[in-house]
Amino acid sequence: MDHAPKPDPVLTRLREGFERIALVLRADLWAAAGKAGLNPTQAQVLALLAARPAGLRPKEIAAHLSVSAPSMADTLAALERKALLRRTPDPADARAVIARLTEEGAAQGQALAAAATQVTAALARLSPGEQADLLLAQVKLIRTLQQAGAIPVQRLCVTCRHFRPNAHPGEAAPHHCAFVNAPIVDRDLRLDCGEHEAAAPAVQAATWTAFTGG
Repeated sequence: MDHAPKPDPVLTRLREGFERIALVLRADLWAAAGKAGLNPTQAQVLALLAARPAGLRPKEIAAHLSVSAPSMADTLAALERKALLRRTPDPADARAVIARLTEEGAAQGQALAAAATQVTAALARLSPGEQADLLLAQVKLIRTLQQAGAIPVQRLCVTCRHFRPNAHPGEAAPHHCAFVNAPIVDRDLRLDCGEHEAAAPAVQAATWTAFTGG
């Protein structure tokens, strides 16, 4: 009889760890949303769009939050009734709309995105080196999931045309951001940068090789 190979116990433990952290994050989200008079999905939409003042199409928001299109339509309608969001025609496609936050919605979204959580407090107890190592691990995990199509395209430094990995070898700040024309350290790496401009696929591949090889 064939037996399926047993999963690597370390991989199993890591997955279990993420699941437990996700439970705390979900509880924190419910609490923050309740204080703001919102449900969790509404709070997530505000936090997402607060970092995207140009707005997103409803289907893009649904993809980012992994919810169905009908559910997202209900959520956006509710936020519109609360005067926290408005939907306007998409200049690039007359059949589509763009969802943007109102001034009040942006303020609430920024507050929700910056809200202190139990996970934030736990992360603050890690050393600066541990925080940097964890951020690097997240960058690698998110890029892998993005390439697999498991999550929408993220605005990562490592996929941006402005990012120069290991441009300053041996220096305390080894990388370089051409957008601000300044060296950056691993702790400066962004998972969602507002100035992100996607590099061509071949450039992204070369950047990744230089980043991981450095």
